[in-house]
Amino acid sequence: MSDDISTLRRILGSARTIAVVGLSAEWHRPSHFAAKYMQAKGYRIIPVNPRYESILGERCVARLEDITEPVDIVDVFRRTEDVLPIAESAIRIGAKCFWQQIGVKNLQADAMARAAGLDSVMDHCVKIEHARLFGGLHWVGVNTRLVSAKRPLVSPGTTVAAAHG
Repeated sequence: MSDDISTLRRILGSARTIAVVGLSAEWHRPSHFAAKYMQAKGYRIIPVNPRYESILGERCVARLEDITEPVDIVDVFRRTEDVLPIAESAIRIGAKCFWQQIGVKNLQADAMARAAGLDSVMDHCVKIEHARLFGGLHWVGVNTRLVSAKRPLVSPGTTVAAAHG
């Protein structure tokens, strides 16, 4: 599992496009909150949910295989038992990272993704990790478990995603 700080920083710093499987149009759902945050930070969000036509101003697709552009991260907001076929799809579309959200921990999907050469993250929130590593949580007193005299170099008005490319 790729959950060390340097790997998470590399994944989030190099990613541009995140396909969010199970993204809800309901503003109070964790998937919506996380995707909206990442979109505000400059990431392209592709909602993967057959129940909606669009979410966050982006056209929804029913499944990962319907996406017509490269995907960096497949972010999964589904039950653990539903994850394995999503991992297979992530591999098929050539995603770079398979990310299982907090509370989602399918070891078989993790092993499959890693064996196919993808980075794999389990039981972590992409929004929380981004805020912890790039978003300034440490400036408001949150213990991010990072000790460093260096701050990420980001020009004013530049998103973190654009600054790390």
